[in-house]
This record gives sequence, structure tokens and C-alpha cells, in this order.
Amino acid sequence: MGVILEVKNLTKKFSGLTAVNDFSFEVRRGEFTGLIGPNGAGKTTLFNLISGHEKPNSGTIRFDGRDITGMKPHQIVNLGIARTFQLVRSFRFMTLLDNISVSCLSPRGKKVAKEYGIDEYASSILAAVGLVDKARIPPIILPHGDLRKLQIGKALGTNPQLLLLDEPFSGLSHEEQKGITDLIIRLHDDGVTVFMTGHVLRELMHLVPRVVAMHQGKYITEGPPQEVANNKIVLEAYLGKGSEQLA
Repeated sequence: MGVILEVKNLTKKFSGLTAVNDFSFEVRRGEFTGLIGPNGAGKTTLFNLISGHEKPNSGTIRFDGRDITGMKPHQIVNLGIARTFQLVRSFRFMTLLDNISVSCLSPRGKKVAKEYGIDEYASSILAAVGLVDKARIPPIILPHGDLRKLQIGKALGTNPQLLLLDEPFSGLSHEEQKGITDLIIRLHDDGVTVFMTGHVLRELMHLVPRVVAMHQGKYITEGPPQEVANNKIVLEAYLGKGSEQLA
């Protein structure tokens, strides 16, 4: 498995505040990787940089061997990176099928959709995320767990190679978390490279085989979850926030 995502010496500053500080790491094709860090560590900013929603002050981002540093979000999506956001957003009054169909109209999505038709391709994605029985209803009446599934489905409609999931368990009940966990595992088993963050640390640390840890915008360490959980700097970063959750 070759490297699909390579980040080198990435730095992002906001009015003198350094949100990401000389950060470097790699994700290999087919991996399932977690990104952890306390609130304010820089996780979402890092995702914003990778997906083109922010431009770095310095450093490089390479995807599948290509330099994508500073590219616009739609260009990055069309290369094969899709992401979800902490805040769930959708076309509230369109049907779930139409919500998915919009993302299927991306250049990468169209390549798959043209073989089956947009509706059939979108329906297959709804089936994959467990929402096909709700295809004709609008998101406005969905519970939060289903909205998270819809968000992942919209990302899948772009036919990604790399899926960035930003806090996919946020705001979910234990039962809803289990549904999202099962979905993410299936997606990875189907060949999607997954890189995700999570506030629900116990769930995340038991889900991924490799974890990258950051704090105050800086890279701390990476490795198997238990090894990272026992890192002194990681434990200090979570002190006062229930660091025992990492074990």
C-alpha cells in the first residue's frame, strides 16, 4: 500500500494564533486512521487545510502523489477526497434521494452514475448508509443519527478514494454511535481509505488500528491506540478532561 496522503511541515496561523504548527504525517492507501487531540488542538483546521477550505501559510499537502496545497475544495473533491463536517448540513426540504443525487453530479460521481443512472446510483448509496427506506422524505424530519448517515452518504456520492470524517459521533446517543461505527467499518472494508477525528475517544480508540495525536497544533506521536494512550504528552494534554477515557 502506497502513501495516499502526505502532509509535510504544514502551518496555519489566524491573526497571530498558530492553529497548526509544522505538522507532518502520512496516511497509506487502504488505512483506517484516527486523529485525536483535546478541544482546540487543531484537528478541524487540519481537515480544512487538507480539503481546501483553508489555505496554509506554509508546508505542503500531497494526495496520491500530486501537490494539492492551496487548491479549492471542488478541485480537491474532484481528485478523490471527500469530507464531512462537525455541523450537519443538508438541503432540508429536498428528499434524501435528491440530497445524494446532488453529490453524484460531481465529475467523479458522474463516472459511476452514468453506468447506472443518477437515481439508481444515489439509491445504492442510501442503501449503503441504511437510509434507502427513507429515500422520499426530507432531512428536516430525520433524527440526528440519520442526518450523520446522510452526510456520509453525500460524501460517498462523489466517489472518494479518501474519506475525512470530522467528529462523526458528535451529538449521538450510544445506539446511534454504534450505527455509525458499523457503517464506517463497512465503508473501510469496501476499500475506502478513512481518516477521522473524534471527541468520543473510547469509541474512536477501539475502532481504528492507528492513531495520530496532536496538541496545540503540533504533532505529538502516532501508533497503535494503546501505545498512543500511554504516551506521557498525550495524557498530559487530556489532563482534567478525563484522560482515563483513552485507555
